Amino acid sequence: MKKLIFRKFTKDSLMFFGSSVLIMSLIVWTLQAVSYFDFVSQDGHGLKVYFLYTILNFPKIVNRILPFIYFISLFYMIISYETKNELSIFWINGITKVNFANNIILFSIVIMIFQIWLGSFVSPSSQFKARNYLKNSNIDFFTSLIKEGKFINAVKGLTIFIDRKNIDESYSNIFIDDSTKNNSKMIYAKDGILVDNDRQKIFKLFKGKVINNEESRINVFEFDQIDFNLKDFTSNTITVPKVQEISSITLLGCFFPLETKKFDAFNCEESLHKEIKQELLKRIYKPIYIPLITILCCFLIITSRNNVNYEKFRKIIFLFTFVILVFSETSLRYSTISTISMIIYLVVPWIIFIFAYFIFYNRVKNV
Repeated sequence: MKKLIFRKFTKDSLMFFGSSVLIMSLIVWTLQAVSYFDFVSQDGHGLKVYFLYTILNFPKIVNRILPFIYFISLFYMIISYETKNELSIFWINGITKVNFANNIILFSIVIMIFQIWLGSFVSPSSQFKARNYLKNSNIDFFTSLIKEGKFINAVKGLTIFIDRKNIDESYSNIFIDDSTKNNSKMIYAKDGILVDNDRQKIFKLFKGKVINNEESRINVFEFDQIDFNLKDFTSNTITVPKVQEISSITLLGCFFPLETKKFDAFNCEESLHKEIKQELLKRIYKPIYIPLITILCCFLIITSRNNVNYEKFRKIIFLFTFVILVFSETSLRYSTISTISMIIYLVVPWIIFIFAYFIFYNRVKNV
């Protein structure tokens, strides 16, 4: 009977937690999709690239909001069970409040391990794939890149400047600096027309000059019309992966002789060591607050809603736990990463957890 009761609570909690994570992640993902669209479109990519890029960034969003959603879900479930008098079923069937808390803490440890795995492997891998996909995708819409009076550097090795865009969609006073090949060249044209469709991507240039730099020899010739092919250009997306895009195993290999398959473009230079340590700490630091959040929420079962101070007590628990969550999110940003500080950051949440559990245990025994 006890197992069935706990199974129901666990099932209800998982259902609410899972649906909350999904809904909130989709909301945040939708809001961030606007900025993703600006980022991707500025590189001249189309909707297909944009959609896949945003999908690959979804695990990062889930990882970011997971502790907060877990707190809201657990807090809501305990309050809901108390409001419906369903918690009394636990006590009637011989389940003590300490046993109830212990089972939820075990559940929280599973969630903690899941987030460590998500933040250490899944999220970095998906972010790396997103950047790689963007880097290897050809430019889809050059029209969206062209802005009059501005130097356009979205394409690696290619700079385009347009002085004016005319009413008939033609361009005037065009400057192109092409360094994508071994031999660089500069082109100036009085007028031009951009042909950008599925079959071809060509800049038709009229009345201008081409300056070729071939093996330190400069050749200049004039033209009435030439076609500048834009089809095979790729975006200027940063090719070197960020620390946030590297798995924890690879990052640990920067400090320990681990047999790992490292990213070819990533090197563990000493200037990155501080950033690497901070990233590794962040991936573990935030999840270890989940058991602490759990024991703080368990204080809600110490007293029932029939108590005159129950509403006040509930608000205090919510605010205190929320402050702890905010602290876990912001504290690392202002820290100096050293071996001692890393140990402190990892140990303090567990000390607070043990202290809170001790208080909870004594309060329950004295009720």
